[in-house]
Amino acid sequence: MSSQSPARPPAARVVLLTGPSGSGKTSLAARTGLPVLNLDDFYKEGTDPTLPQLPDGGGADWDSPLSWDAGAAVAAIDALCRTGRTAVPVYDISVSARVGEAGLDLGGAALFIAEGIFAADVIARCRTAGLLADALCLRGRPTTTFRRRLARDLREGRKSAPYLVRRGLRLLRGERTIVARHTALGAHPCATPEALARIAAARTADVTGATSAAVRS
Repeated sequence: MSSQSPARPPAARVVLLTGPSGSGKTSLAARTGLPVLNLDDFYKEGTDPTLPQLPDGGGADWDSPLSWDAGAAVAAIDALCRTGRTAVPVYDISVSARVGEAGLDLGGAALFIAEGIFAADVIARCRTAGLLADALCLRGRPTTTFRRRLARDLREGRKSAPYLVRRGLRLLRGERTIVARHTALGAHPCATPEALARIAAARTADVTGATSAAVRS
C-alpha cells in the first residue's frame, strides 16, 4: 500500500482569456471584478536572441508565441492556484523590457483571470494540471478590433506610429486565422456578453464547490 497522500486540489482556478490584440480582453477582465494576471508581462525582452523575426525584416515578431515566455506564465498561474500569490514581472512594451516586479495576491478568491494574446498556448498545460476553469477567445468585427487596437497603441506610445500601422493592417488581414488558431487550441470563441456569462457561471461553480468541500471537511 502506498504511503503517499493524494495531491491536494488547487485552492483557485483560472479562466484563460485570449483573443486578437485589441479585442477587449483587458476591459472585460476588469468588468468581472476578479483578480487579473496580465500575461503580456511575460514577453521576452528585446535583447533576447531567441526572439522571432518578421520575414520582411521589420524587426521582432511580437505576435508570435515564440516572443513570449510560456513556461514562466504557467509557473505564475500554478503558484496563484496553489498558494494564492506570486511575483510577476512588470513589462514596458514601449521599450521591450522588464522594468520591475510586482506581487499579485488573490486575496482568497477561488477564481481569477489570466488574459493575453497567447493565453490559448497554455490551455493544455493548465487543463492537465487541473487548474483550468474555462478558456475563452473574444471575437468581434476585425475592423472594430483594428480601430480599437490602433487607438490604444498610439495613445500609449507602445511602438512607433509606422510600426503600429503596419502591424495593425497585418493583424486585420489575419484576425480570422488568429481566432481559428485559438479555437483549435481549446478556447471557446465568443463575444463579450457570452464571455461574461461563462465567467459568472465558473465563479458560481467554484463558490459552490468550495462550500461543499468545507462542509465535508
